[in-house]
Amino acid sequence: MVARETIAITAGRNDAGSALAPAIWASSTFQMASLADGRAQAMRPRTTRFYGRHGNPSVRAFEDAVAALEGAEAALAFASGMGALCAVVLGLCRQGSHIVAQRQAYGATTQLLAGVCPRFGIDVTFVDVTVAGAFAAAIRPGETMLVLAETPANPRLDLVDLDELGSLVGPIKVVDSTLATPMGQQPLQHGIDLVLHSATKAMAGHNDAVLGVLAGERELIEWIWGFAVLQGATASPYDATNALRGLRTLGVRFRQQSATAVAVAEALERHPAVVEVRHPGLASHPRADLARRQLRLPGGLLSFELAGGLPAGEAFMGAVQLCLAATSFGGPESLVTHPASTTHAGLSAEELVQSGITPGTIRLSCGLEDTEDLIADVIGALDRVAAADDIRPSPTASAPD
Repeated sequence: MVARETIAITAGRNDAGSALAPAIWASSTFQMASLADGRAQAMRPRTTRFYGRHGNPSVRAFEDAVAALEGAEAALAFASGMGALCAVVLGLCRQGSHIVAQRQAYGATTQLLAGVCPRFGIDVTFVDVTVAGAFAAAIRPGETMLVLAETPANPRLDLVDLDELGSLVGPIKVVDSTLATPMGQQPLQHGIDLVLHSATKAMAGHNDAVLGVLAGERELIEWIWGFAVLQGATASPYDATNALRGLRTLGVRFRQQSATAVAVAEALERHPAVVEVRHPGLASHPRADLARRQLRLPGGLLSFELAGGLPAGEAFMGAVQLCLAATSFGGPESLVTHPASTTHAGLSAEELVQSGITPGTIRLSCGLEDTEDLIADVIGALDRVAAADDIRPSPTASAPD
């Protein structure tokens, strides 16, 4: 079997000719050979030389590479990860449909499901993935159209058992695998129907593209494409080309970021100002056994809880020097953010609690800087703030349940 790192280098080259770097097809439209040709292309799924909203050669090269990495029949790119998710939900569900989704997820995902879906008559049941059998228990036979999972979950790295999820019968099973990338896991190999990525993150990997992508069976992808043409969340050929470039180095980047994240997480666990650290590569992760079984690489994202709450979080964000305050992840620069104020700011106080996010939660995306330099920056920031009495750990502080 060909390794994923090799596939990342060789896939998506069907239209490149002898060029090693992909060409950028910037045209939004293409000349028709005849009226009959135009009619045929207008009715053909995912044609790449008709009109940009239907498809584009540069975008197809990226889609083909993702499909190969995920072991899928086909893939479909969008203007963002949320564009991909909206296409899944609104393209597959209708009034009266039921969705089962996990509570621990990216903030915009929760906002879409909790705020937008009810307006269209789509009922959503949220489940706690830390409870065994939660997905299966929430399914309504004959009504549940989708089961949506995100694993590892943003920002607290909760894990879903893909084998357990894949064994569910009836609904279409969708997994947001953005944090894991195809280098960390391949959900389709566990019985999942669709895998979704915000390719903006580690896939593109250089903070210069906004892109989403789905992968799965060709028939299902083409059905969603039929809605996507009307939705209009079309992937840019420039972003798709940048993301294809990013895929070439994803293996080595993701391996280094994973190793760095484990080292930083272990250093954070030893610091008295830190209540809890979450990373799938830690022995202390609540589902460490599942992480070892399911994840080929644990990823470069981690989160930690500061004892001093919001004041501690604000002080830490201002004290780091090498890490940059920004909301994305997976790029070459190490980034820190405060989820309650940024990525999950749209959630209510109750939704934040249900997601396990507190005022003291910090998310750290480990980049490609030297590991020791990054540890020195993070630990040094904690030491400086603690010395200023802003992060004075409580003697009774303990990890949340």
